[in-house]
Amino acid sequence: MLRLWGRTSSINVRKVMLCAQVLGLDMERTNAGMAYGIVNTAEYRLKNFNGLIPLLEDGEYVLWESNAIVRYLCARWAQTPSHPAADGSLPQGDWYPSDLHKRFDAERWMDWQQTTLNPESGAAFLQWIRTPEAQRDAGVIAASVAATEPLFAQLDGHLAHHEFLAGEQLTMADIPIACEVHRWFGLPQARPSWPHLERWYARWLSLPASRGVLDLPLS
Repeated sequence: MLRLWGRTSSINVRKVMLCAQVLGLDMERTNAGMAYGIVNTAEYRLKNFNGLIPLLEDGEYVLWESNAIVRYLCARWAQTPSHPAADGSLPQGDWYPSDLHKRFDAERWMDWQQTTLNPESGAAFLQWIRTPEAQRDAGVIAASVAATEPLFAQLDGHLAHHEFLAGEQLTMADIPIACEVHRWFGLPQARPSWPHLERWYARWLSLPASRGVLDLPLS
């Protein structure tokens, strides 16, 4: 039994949820973090001394760090989905590429999401969604937008020449960036047109496996 600790409002938890759904995995989830608490208990800290979410338990095996969890799930189950769907509701993809070059192409996009895109985009999200209106700092939002829009423009340029992040098939790289786009596109602010990124994201939204994750309201 797979067990995930974390609340659905967390982008990092949503990555793992989306990954499990595209692979057709059964996963029990327990709300944790922020108002739900748990993460500062001694029992939880024994599993993740950082006191952060998400945390995955696969039997006796415990793993934290969202992108590492996505990699693990794809490496373990990508070739043999738990519940193959004859109706195509589980998207086909080369989720954990066997080709070394393609795999590390996917790896670097996942690192880019975590180290470059997420730190810049997160500030605007926190201001718009988690800061009371009277306390919002327009300067922080503007700085986040100024730093994030060029990154999405670069992503749009890449997708002008590729169907997906690491080539012509979905891979593990597309999962965390889909969650980033869901969060950015859900902010109550204007944004430029990025036609190739929008085409790519529309394909995600058309997949039944995206429901319950990429249609969640921001909170």
